[in-house]
Amino acid sequence: EAARLLAGAEGAAPPAADDLAATRLATARRLAAAYRATVLLKGSTTVVADPGGAVRVNPTGTSWLATAGSGDVLAGLAGSLLASGLPALDAASVAAYLHGLAGRKAAGEPGAPVTALAVAQALPTVWRAVREAARES
Repeated sequence: EAARLLAGAEGAAPPAADDLAATRLATARRLAAAYRATVLLKGSTTVVADPGGAVRVNPTGTSWLATAGSGDVLAGLAGSLLASGLPALDAASVAAYLHGLAGRKAAGEPGAPVTALAVAQALPTVWRAVREAARES
């Protein structure tokens, strides 16, 4: 059976997610169970849930990622990781983590508006940094 990964942003999820901001974890679990798919909810706190009940909360996001096309970058990254053979929960979680880091890098310090292109261009740098940190640990 093919892996299934659903990605959506706050406000773009199905009607079952009307109260998404208040109940993100419960909503992610409910959607994952209902659709029998891994669900990635992009928002102020990105949440990933799988149909088995596992939920992961991404610690790397930034409000600067609330920009046109940013979700497309995230979905493309998640799809690429899924196509590389990662399980859906891991592909979505890694994508959210790297996307958040790339958003932070693109925004700089103290932070400034970013474009989806800037986020995409930051991905190779943050990917490399994460891989190097993993090798050192």
